[in-house]
Amino acid sequence: MSMDAASLAGIARHAPGRIDMRALTVEVGAPHARFAALEAFDLDIAPGQFLCVLGPSGCGKSTLLSAIAGHVAVTHGEIAVDGVAVDGPHAERGLVFQQHTLFPWKTVVDNVAFGLKMKGIGARERRRHATELLELVGLAGFASHYPAQLSGGMQQRVEIARVLINRPRILLMDEPFGALDAQTRRNMQTLLLDLWSQIRTTIVFVTHDIEEALFLGDRIVMLSQRPARIVADITVPLPRPRNDESTTEPAFVEIKRRCLGLLHDVTQTQAA
Repeated sequence: MSMDAASLAGIARHAPGRIDMRALTVEVGAPHARFAALEAFDLDIAPGQFLCVLGPSGCGKSTLLSAIAGHVAVTHGEIAVDGVAVDGPHAERGLVFQQHTLFPWKTVVDNVAFGLKMKGIGARERRRHATELLELVGLAGFASHYPAQLSGGMQQRVEIARVLINRPRILLMDEPFGALDAQTRRNMQTLLLDLWSQIRTTIVFVTHDIEEALFLGDRIVMLSQRPARIVADITVPLPRPRNDESTTEPAFVEIKRRCLGLLHDVTQTQAA
């Protein structure tokens, strides 16, 4: 069962989600061993766009998400969301990791409702919103379960619902399905596309998997080795909705080949 139209509209109204990055440099590491993870980085992401980020391991993909989320400080340049500079974390920029961060001692519904509790919203209202979101992610019958009683895919559904309850303008996802088996992973990808088609929040999705990026994204950004720069910005022309047959389309195969070549070139450049 889907959320009612009013609830979905409420999320959509709060999710314009334009991201602008200008001359962005982010340095990380201990004070005596700082290094640039991102350098002179420029990127614009349109409201409601599904952007996938590819690149070699350690190139700065996760740092990029953390900077947009406000968990990592910008060294130079600026990140702005809807024209307002990012200067720290905010619930309107939700972050989903590969491993869930659910509270093991709380039930599923209480985990999802936690963000509203922190805002001071009453128990009945936050439970109602949490129940609607559990229906949206296909877990209506699991409200009273605990995280340890759920499969990995179900835990990630709860994690996504817990982020969505804050009605984020931007959903930042750091390889959220990387630890799942192939079938569960495809099911989660399809679920995510279904959710996105309803709420149209901006999604920035980091992955190592080229096929996953092509299956999900409107657009793929390929990053260089650290410090990360954009080496390719590719529009994905595949029509929506997408399914397994989409992966056999000539455009899918052509872009996959291009991405493999780019990734190989980036890796070889570092090796040289």
